Amino acid sequence: MAAEPKTRPTDASVDDFLDASPPARQADARAVRDLLSEIAGAPAVMWGPSIVGFGSYSTGGAKPMDWPLLGFSPRKTELVLYFASDFPEREALLERLGKHRSAVSCVYIKRLADIDLAVLRRLAEGSAAWTRAGHTTC
Repeated sequence: MAAEPKTRPTDASVDDFLDASPPARQADARAVRDLLSEIAGAPAVMWGPSIVGFGSYSTGGAKPMDWPLLGFSPRKTELVLYFASDFPEREALLERLGKHRSAVSCVYIKRLADIDLAVLRRLAEGSAAWTRAGHTTC
């Protein structure tokens, strides 16, 4: 029997999770929640114990699994945003984003004040559009 993925939707409260996140991240996390919810056209849902996700899609392939269309996590030192790693505008947008670091599908920012919010919006829109075009959304 195959193991169930840990990162899947739960009934846990997003508000409770954000209330328990590091105080320095709470206002930014709520702003990101609102932005990503608007772009995904879906409410915030806890995926596993620490990811706030919006919408979902099936990865397909040999071991298909559902994954959030967009997501983030307010970690101790940074906000981690989860975007598609391969959409065409990604690298150009990251160059214009402001102070951040990135790795594969993760974008790490310390504070929203350090980045261009219009570029963040475009990153999220581009990621969502790319994912919707290439995958079955749930």
